[in-house]
Amino acid sequence: MHTNQKPHLKRLQSLDALRGFDMFWIISGEGLIHSWASASDNSLIDWMSDQLHHSDWNGFTFYDLIFPLFIFIAGVSMPYSMGKQLEGSSAENKSAIRQKILWHLLKRTLILIILGMVVNGLLKWQGYDNTRFASVLGRIALSCFFAGLIFLYCNLRGQLLWFAGLLIGYWVVMKFIPVPGFGAGVLTPEGNMEAYIDRILLPGKLHRKVYDPEGFLSTIPAIANALMGIFTGQFLRWSSIGWTPLKKGFLMIPVGLLLIGIAWIWHLDFPINKNMWTSSFVLLTCGWSLLFLSTFYLIIDVAGFQKWSMPLVWIGMNSITIYMASHGVIDFEHTTVFLFGGLIKFAEAAWQPVWLAAGIVAVQLGFLYFLYQQKWFLKV
Repeated sequence: MHTNQKPHLKRLQSLDALRGFDMFWIISGEGLIHSWASASDNSLIDWMSDQLHHSDWNGFTFYDLIFPLFIFIAGVSMPYSMGKQLEGSSAENKSAIRQKILWHLLKRTLILIILGMVVNGLLKWQGYDNTRFASVLGRIALSCFFAGLIFLYCNLRGQLLWFAGLLIGYWVVMKFIPVPGFGAGVLTPEGNMEAYIDRILLPGKLHRKVYDPEGFLSTIPAIANALMGIFTGQFLRWSSIGWTPLKKGFLMIPVGLLLIGIAWIWHLDFPINKNMWTSSFVLLTCGWSLLFLSTFYLIIDVAGFQKWSMPLVWIGMNSITIYMASHGVIDFEHTTVFLFGGLIKFAEAAWQPVWLAAGIVAVQLGFLYFLYQQKWFLKV
């Protein structure tokens, strides 16, 4: 006989660490690897450097995973934050709590959209036509907002139907609705439906002139990445006799592999493509997200090997702060030269950029460690 128990509410250090791992490559990790590849003749580092570039169009690299992985992680955290507020309350109280959560989601969405435009140079203001309104933070905000609504107002069956409907619906739109001047199912940078909608509806400047990789239509399937995170968060919180954290951690592996397999099959008809955020891309990145979370969860939260992950936790618990800081708010390179410039000059010329990049990593971690010690966290 299985007896339901109250969900385990302990904060997942693995989730903070995985968020930090994800963010590390954006803020300074890629620069370190690229400079290392330029200075050395190491095939492994060269391969890593190649993986830290986006695919030109169809295809997949590790760097293509960074963005959807962050959305997935945000989804995992929702059942922990929202579910804790909803559980144990009466129907009347739940309605009020839902409204409170909805208001928080709306404020968070607006703040992230504005911060995303600031990263794009909004404060420099070079005119409406030269301002890019779509952004990475904007997509995170919108995908998590709508996934949050689905979580708040739909049961698990409804959430699963939304997940499938978003992916199949997007496939139908992209494959079978004709684009004026191109026809249906033309999945080129200019001829696909996502790009066409961007040119019609998206205000300001498009990042790639004929389309925007964070455009309007391709944000819709990104909701499914957040929903997969929500499914995972609910599963990890769920507690029943026999379902140990160890079993949960290992179960994520075959599910992730299954999604990856389905993605590559769908790729034959609907190519894996980050710029269009195709349905096959969503399934592939959801699969890899599960594999990464499983690895971090089993090592950190189940096996208890936690100390090594603390630098990643420092990043993960202030991810928006360091993202904004590294995109112009703080000049980490100037600070690194000021602190270590004299030492860096002693290195061989080819290796000086490597030591500079390593210094930037050290300065950023020092900054984040200080914030962590002071318990200063930017929560949006």
